[in-house]
Amino acid sequence: MLDAAKTETTLLEVNNIEVIYNHVILVLKGVSLKVPQGGITALLGGNGAGKTTTLKAISNLLHSERGEVTKGSISYRGDDVAHLNNPAALVKRGVVQVMEGRHCFEHLTVEENLLTGAYTRGSGRGEIDAALDLVYTYFPRLKERRKSQAGYTSGGEQQMCAIGRALMANPETILLDEPSMGLAPQLVEEIFGIVKDLNEREKVSFLLAEQNTNVALRFAHYGYILESGRVVMDGPAAELRENPDVKEFYLGVSEEGRKSFRDVRSYRRRKRWLS
Repeated sequence: MLDAAKTETTLLEVNNIEVIYNHVILVLKGVSLKVPQGGITALLGGNGAGKTTTLKAISNLLHSERGEVTKGSISYRGDDVAHLNNPAALVKRGVVQVMEGRHCFEHLTVEENLLTGAYTRGSGRGEIDAALDLVYTYFPRLKERRKSQAGYTSGGEQQMCAIGRALMANPETILLDEPSMGLAPQLVEEIFGIVKDLNEREKVSFLLAEQNTNVALRFAHYGYILESGRVVMDGPAAELRENPDVKEFYLGVSEEGRKSFRDVRSYRRRKRWLS
């Protein structure tokens, strides 16, 4: 659907980073990736592959979990951002993360949740109202539910609220962690369609961490596949979709048709990139 990256200008660059938790547990082992301006970049892999840790390393959110980047560098528009020690400083530079699990303030209304996203902007009421109108343009369902407590809305509406809250910060790049988690397929398609629209119309770049490889590769321009804390494969989304290993181990399709990985003998050994 969206296969070729539209620009070569690199916004975010992660170069060979290692992340350790509790001074002992090595989680990321030399991860490198680039997010081009105006692109949707997918970070793919199963549970425990290191996708969320990669996003938190970029967002400076590791310290609260006793994690740290011990090697490598993270730069945004050429400036080192790995050691800002203040996540809000990165938000002011234009990078906002939408956390896995949505994390809406359940006791606040939908609109109050959205307004919290504008906290770092320092803008006047007029600009904030304009940003709110923009969010409601892309998420009309939120406008209908704007006076409802967020804790009483559906999972899909909470995911929309979390993305809308990120938009309120006027971001240049959004780090989107597992947007499809716990949602019905129809809602997943709707949310990915909105991400596509935001990318094309508002020129917001996305780094998307997702287990749903099939959907992510349809909407992304470029993809990276993580296994056990390492990038084991990367390339344009169209090429990854046609790669036989990706088809078999992530899309559940082989030359003999769709199958479960449980039916594949020597599953890990047959992953050629792990040999």
